[in-house]
Amino acid sequence: MSTPQFFLGRQAIVGRQRELFAYELLFRTSQHNAAAVTDDVAASAAVMQHAFTGLGLQAVLEDKLGFINLSEPLLMSEVIEVLPRERVVLEILETVALTPAVIERCRALKATGYRLALDDVIGFTPAQQAILPLLEVVKLDVLAMPPEQTAALVKALKPCGVKILAEKVDSPAQHDFCHQLGCDLFQGYYFARPTILSGKPVQPSAMLLLKLLGQVAADAEIDELEDTLKHAPDLTVQLLRLVNSVAFGLPRKIASVRTGINLLGRAQLHRWLQIMVFAQQSGGRMASDPLVQTAAVRGHLMELLAEALRPGQLQLADQAFMVGMLSLVDALFGHPMPTVLQALNLEAPLQQALLERSGWLGRLLSVVEALETGSAADIDAHLAALGGLSADALNHMQVQALHWASQLGRESAGDAEIT
Repeated sequence: MSTPQFFLGRQAIVGRQRELFAYELLFRTSQHNAAAVTDDVAASAAVMQHAFTGLGLQAVLEDKLGFINLSEPLLMSEVIEVLPRERVVLEILETVALTPAVIERCRALKATGYRLALDDVIGFTPAQQAILPLLEVVKLDVLAMPPEQTAALVKALKPCGVKILAEKVDSPAQHDFCHQLGCDLFQGYYFARPTILSGKPVQPSAMLLLKLLGQVAADAEIDELEDTLKHAPDLTVQLLRLVNSVAFGLPRKIASVRTGINLLGRAQLHRWLQIMVFAQQSGGRMASDPLVQTAAVRGHLMELLAEALRPGQLQLADQAFMVGMLSLVDALFGHPMPTVLQALNLEAPLQQALLERSGWLGRLLSVVEALETGSAADIDAHLAALGGLSADALNHMQVQALHWASQLGRESAGDAEIT
């Protein structure tokens, strides 16, 4: 059969220090027919094979694990053996009946090196107790239980040698509660929505970067930009580290701000500063901060979409990058979007896209946001309104963006120095 159309969503799973641990991969086809079970398995197999071979495993997961949801037919079939055992965690859905045959299948998968997780746990039945020794991760549905039930489950699971993952964590209170209980991993909208850094104090250097962004937008002279940077020499070092990273593909190392500005040009400098706003405010943890990664992916993916849909319009592509990158700036600073945007002197179409999701750039941003949740119906609707783009082309652009974002801040050779 031909490879089905599908969209790839990716949700972060983080550790106790909010470090990036893994991704759950969300596959959504735009097929709405009630296919037979065998067709469903075949379609899932084609999607998985396409994602892990055609799209590129390294670009999708970087160096992290990937959690993959399995229905009972898929779990029992040989199809899942296309998945690389060293890179995935097989997540058994709550709809799977844990029969002796299923448990035996899980035992065989574990024996061949696959990691197993149990999804949406809210209590332990005898069958769940039987499969527990085979599991590496148990995912607790914290939204479906009262706090005392969650606490009791964590206490019961602690001696069992499994990682306890609190999923559907939607608020700071839920995160703090599960963290205090001793959960090892966390997943949910709290790590993607603007509440992620609510109340976080704004770093002075990050505010300085917002000032620089405004200066670049106003076409300030190089001397003025350098003067601003002199107030934060440590920030200058971080900026040079970023601009020398392999993601920029520059022909030679940059050792001074003036050289960097001249070599990059204004448009690239603008994007350089946008990325550094996130890197600085997140403490420089570009590779491990889910918020920074999401912002960078959004920026580059919107740029690629703009280039594909409106070829040759370089200024529009730059604007698309900026909208994507800044779409999470309210989460970064813990302040409302209008407040943060005041310092940036943005043109009206960019402001409308960021504040209202309106206009052509707003539509692009809506596509990218829908991709993050794997909402196929929303993606189809937005793509149709934009003039049409195949799911395959969109997925390849997404993987390009994921790979690009993973390279940010990773220098090709040596450390940056100021001269």
